[in-house]
Amino acid sequence: MNKPLATALSAVFHPLLVPFYLFYVVCYQLPGAVQQPELPDRWVVLGVVVLFTFVLPTLGTAVLYYLGLVDSLELPERRQRAWPLLLAAIGFGAAAVLLHRPGRFDALLPQMMLGMTGAVVLTFLITLRWKISAHSVGVGGAVALLALLYLGGVAPGHAAGWLAGTALVAAAVGWARLALHAHTPAQVWTGLALGAGLVAGFGATVALV
Repeated sequence: MNKPLATALSAVFHPLLVPFYLFYVVCYQLPGAVQQPELPDRWVVLGVVVLFTFVLPTLGTAVLYYLGLVDSLELPERRQRAWPLLLAAIGFGAAAVLLHRPGRFDALLPQMMLGMTGAVVLTFLITLRWKISAHSVGVGGAVALLALLYLGGVAPGHAAGWLAGTALVAAAVGWARLALHAHTPAQVWTGLALGAGLVAGFGATVALV
């Protein structure tokens, strides 16, 4: 029973899906977090995020599988993760550029995507030498982002609930990666620390600008 649950958690909270979840929460579940675009037009933001952080990287990985450059779409081997992560970094970076539309999109949106791009790039670089948990990087960054929004006074009543829920998800995902023997505890904890630390540091830098 543990393995099916762990597999489901790993699939539902795949690193390429986490950006969509976060942008959905920020755009639709935290009143006042985003002013522009207006509520009826925020589907454009989600469309950009889904296309460039999930659809295109997934298709790119499928092409790598077809060409025989990776043996499995689950990418269990560290050496096979480099190209998919590089493709993901390019997609995330393109999304950050597209969301940088002063006057049309709030600065928070490209800043979020830029921070996520940095996380993917660092995960790619680390993966060249060591199998860090990309799942943990994603959920760790999600917890840190919601914590920053909560501490910044953005819809504190709503943000508190989402922060608590996301922290539980992060714990569940870490357990799932260990239960599947996909990572060691060190790889999971390092991923959480990298994701949370990068977002916290990036958020502090932006606040000082």
